Amino acid sequence: MRLLNSLDRRGWLLLGAAALGAALFGAVATTGTTARAGAALEERKLPMKFNWVACDPNCRGWVSAVGIITADTPRDFEEFSRGRQLGGATVVLDSSGGSVNDAITLGRRFRNLGLSTTVGISVQNRGGQSARPAVAPEAYCESMCVFLLLAGKKRYVPEAAHVRVHQIWMGDRADDARAASYSAQDLMIVERDIGRLAKYTFDMGGAGDLLSLALSVPPWEDLHELDAGELKLTNLVTTNLVADVLPHVDVAAPAVAELAPKTQARFGAEAEPQPVKSTKTAEAVVPTGAAQSAGSQK
Repeated sequence: MRLLNSLDRRGWLLLGAAALGAALFGAVATTGTTARAGAALEERKLPMKFNWVACDPNCRGWVSAVGIITADTPRDFEEFSRGRQLGGATVVLDSSGGSVNDAITLGRRFRNLGLSTTVGISVQNRGGQSARPAVAPEAYCESMCVFLLLAGKKRYVPEAAHVRVHQIWMGDRADDARAASYSAQDLMIVERDIGRLAKYTFDMGGAGDLLSLALSVPPWEDLHELDAGELKLTNLVTTNLVADVLPHVDVAAPAVAELAPKTQARFGAEAEPQPVKSTKTAEAVVPTGAAQSAGSQK
């Protein structure tokens, strides 16, 4: 995967591992699923995109949000939502994180709309008009994606999903954080943005345990994956029923053997279809370190 690097040091990025696995929930055939999952791997390395997944007549549909949160993401969401009645809809997240301040802005917008959130890969089935879309639950929500998840009025995390956290760090020094130099100004920025993230966390109904867990993982260590107990402890989960966020979607788990393996990779590990656009605070660059951890910043 690829690291996000600071341009003006006025914001932060959350980074994470991108890996996807098997099992679908929803009434869906396996035809075309493997190809769709492979495409999702590439999409997660690009700036976040929003798509409306329709499943009429018995299902309202949902918002698919895939990719890295950049300075353009809040504006892109406003353009996407224009003319749509999104109030009370569900956002299905598949993201490695991104800009802290822009994620906070987007999260507050989610909450204002009363959106629900979950983790997964939206799958458009190719079985004909009678086939319905579904969600592959073995997806990843890492770094600042976790705080977007927190923005949901109702929040559901499938058992197969991976929710991972780590520290906020200077994006341009996350690749070799221990060898980098830091100024008093850098420390001020760190403390300021931790304060912003803390206020947001409590405003969204999250627990201090979420910040404690995240801020205890430095960028040179693997991301910490929250287990079922920690998901509840941090208030990231408000329901254990998928029907609370995706009503009228049947639950099934057909095997999909050829989805990507559960391995961590860093940004830039593979050739990108296009570079991530510069944000107000960060720019995607190819990492130079050899650490296996996919995320080096929150």
